[in-house]
Amino acid sequence: MIELEKRLKKELQQNIQAKIVSSNAWTIPLHTIEVEYKPVKRIKMDVLMKMMLITCQKAKMTTAKQISEILLVDQLFIEDLVNIMKRTRLIEKKEHVFTLTEKGIQQLEDGIFEEELDALSQNLIYSPSHHIFLQGEIKPALDGEEALNLYRYAPEKKARIKWDDAVLIDALQANRMEIVDSELQTVVSEIVSDSELYVDDVPCFEFVLYNKSEDLLYARVWNTFLDQWDETLENELNEKERVVWREKYLKVDK
Repeated sequence: MIELEKRLKKELQQNIQAKIVSSNAWTIPLHTIEVEYKPVKRIKMDVLMKMMLITCQKAKMTTAKQISEILLVDQLFIEDLVNIMKRTRLIEKKEHVFTLTEKGIQQLEDGIFEEELDALSQNLIYSPSHHIFLQGEIKPALDGEEALNLYRYAPEKKARIKWDDAVLIDALQANRMEIVDSELQTVVSEIVSDSELYVDDVPCFEFVLYNKSEDLLYARVWNTFLDQWDETLENELNEKERVVWREKYLKVDK
């Protein structure tokens, strides 16, 4: 921690207009949430599947053999696709006739074939101090980290948060769960469950600087989880403590 603090101070002191008048370190809590979800594979519908769906929509087909004879395609290919379309609920049999489901009609119109995949799970990291999910991985503890106090404006621990599915889906896809290439796309279709696993206290370095030319006191905060200056925490400190800083550091050499 000492070496990192030295490096950050050196970086800040490159601005000859600003002087560091205070430095501190504290931690913010980060909650690791395990989310189980169902992904869906989306792919551009191939020509044969379209032709089969249109055939079933316009004619009374009762067997794969009939579809094979109309489309002049090997029956084995047709049977495989019929099984896939039944399994993915694009078609069903009503009174022995293949009929498109609402899902089948919609996917035919969109030209996109969707297939549900087995449920998966992924860990997300939530910061109460930011009120959002953050992207990244918890790093090994720094020397001296255990002696740090909690951030003075960290929200108090409340009852378990009940997440909206839409919030979790957005977080999963922002966390690069979504896989996209020119032909295939895998996205979240449904949240199965979510549970909090543990809470990590992550160090941040706070510096209060005084800019003589602008007569301005302001905070810079380095977030070790993000490995960057944290504008959210800086804005919170600037909003809540600027008046206090001016009284506290009134003797700053102007």
